[in-house]
Amino acid sequence: MKPPLPARTWISRCLAAALYGWTLLAQALPPAQQARLDAAVLDYEAGRHGAARAAFERLARQGVAAADYNLAVMHLRGEVPRPDLRRAEQGLERAAERGFVTAQFMLGQSLENGALGRRDLVRAHDWYEKAATAGSIEAQLAMGTACYLGRGRPRDAALAAHWYREAAKGGDVGAQYLLASMYEQGEGVAADLRLASYWYAAAARQGDVAAPYKLRELEARGAAAAAADPATAPP
Repeated sequence: MKPPLPARTWISRCLAAALYGWTLLAQALPPAQQARLDAAVLDYEAGRHGAARAAFERLARQGVAAADYNLAVMHLRGEVPRPDLRRAEQGLERAAERGFVTAQFMLGQSLENGALGRRDLVRAHDWYEKAATAGSIEAQLAMGTACYLGRGRPRDAALAAHWYREAAKGGDVGAQYLLASMYEQGEGVAADLRLASYWYAAAARQGDVAAPYKLRELEARGAAAAAADPATAPP
């Protein structure tokens, strides 16, 4: 039987998983711009990076956020003749300021992990918060961890629980486990073994290996398992 993961171990696992999975993205646009963006992405996927870059640059000048984001990705991957971290940051920031949620999250992640040549935890926190508020589950998880560890802002366990709850409701297994642990320990929330059981059960249904152990542990302590129907998810 595997021992349960303490909350900080799960947080470390989440941070390790938050390394770069950069991918080029499309965006819902007027038909003409959409066609040009789709063609540029196809050029990129076919290895025609020069043609893709030129098309993204034209679209970026027209205010297409996905084009700015995609150019930034190409700079970060070294897929342009002279990769430039500053230009990557500027592209991500332009896309983020236009409300492109993926860019907001990636900018926060880049500033946290130092992919842009330096770390800035305060700005990372700000961009994570924007993306989390817009509904990004990845950003909600990142915000929970930033608040839990005090990265970029003073440590706030209650706010960490809020963001883990949002990500947990969105189906993130790590957030479900972490939120369950917070309910079990009464950290940032009032201790509630019923809610701890509910969220451990949710994590277990998604294959988390430690959650079943925690459920059995709670049952041994007399905690009743909560209903398994996601439609009845507690707050």
